[in-house]
Amino acid sequence: MERSRVAGESPTGTRILLASLSAMVAESVTFPIDLTKTRMQLHGAHRIGAIGVVSEIARKEGVIGLYKGLSPAIMRHLFYTPIRIIGYENLKGFIVRSEANNGESLPLATKALVGGFSGVIAQVVASPADLVKVRMQADGRLVSQGLKPRYSGPIEAFTKILQSEGVIGLWKGVLPNIQRAFLVNMGELACYDHAKHFVIDKKIFEDNIYAHTLASIMSGLASTTLSCPADVVKTRMMNQGEKAVYRNSYDCLVKTVKFEGVRALWKGFFPTWARLGPWQFVFWVSYEKFRQLAGISSF
Repeated sequence: MERSRVAGESPTGTRILLASLSAMVAESVTFPIDLTKTRMQLHGAHRIGAIGVVSEIARKEGVIGLYKGLSPAIMRHLFYTPIRIIGYENLKGFIVRSEANNGESLPLATKALVGGFSGVIAQVVASPADLVKVRMQADGRLVSQGLKPRYSGPIEAFTKILQSEGVIGLWKGVLPNIQRAFLVNMGELACYDHAKHFVIDKKIFEDNIYAHTLASIMSGLASTTLSCPADVVKTRMMNQGEKAVYRNSYDCLVKTVKFEGVRALWKGFFPTWARLGPWQFVFWVSYEKFRQLAGISSF
């Protein structure tokens, strides 16, 4: 049976620091894949594969173009990742310690709800940085077409969005954002947590890099399958400027299916999984190792 871990035994501040550091490492390593995924989703009905997108970016924008929007992406993860990871761990620990649960390990369904809730809170806080990241990634297409980009950097992006769209404009696309965050974290956190303890309890592997790798692969597949449709809608909604093509996320969903087919909702599935897999591998292995070095029990 899974051994329950009580998050309160380790300092929250230390875990926040370690989660932020691990997220920065993972984001830096896998960012070009995220950029490829975003460009594919913005290509609409034009059929172009992941390799074609990467080649186009490298040819027209140079290798540096593969890191367009990295700074707001890292900024986003300084808020998003610690809130969802530590939030999940603390909330799970609270439920485990409750009288109703009496210290028993939680079922997968409960972990999924806790993970989804933690992801929603984190995404609402980090949504402005996510918006800037998507806008700057999309700007690369303008550069490749010989046009002037909308923003020269993240600070100008924040400023221009505030001036032209108001404070509420920083949360444009927040609904599809939190829908995606719920699904991603429901798949990632619950699946990683459950899969890792299953692997350890069944003595397939000990609590080491092999268990972490296997659990991260399983959680990557689960979170990608659940979240890809919401991710496509989120990306298209957030990339809208003042001239909106879609009235809301539902309108975007309907128009995407109507004009491009149901399969368009999983457009960019492979690069999404190809990013989530390595991202989760780098993040979880780093986070678990940092926790070990800090003398904190594993996640």
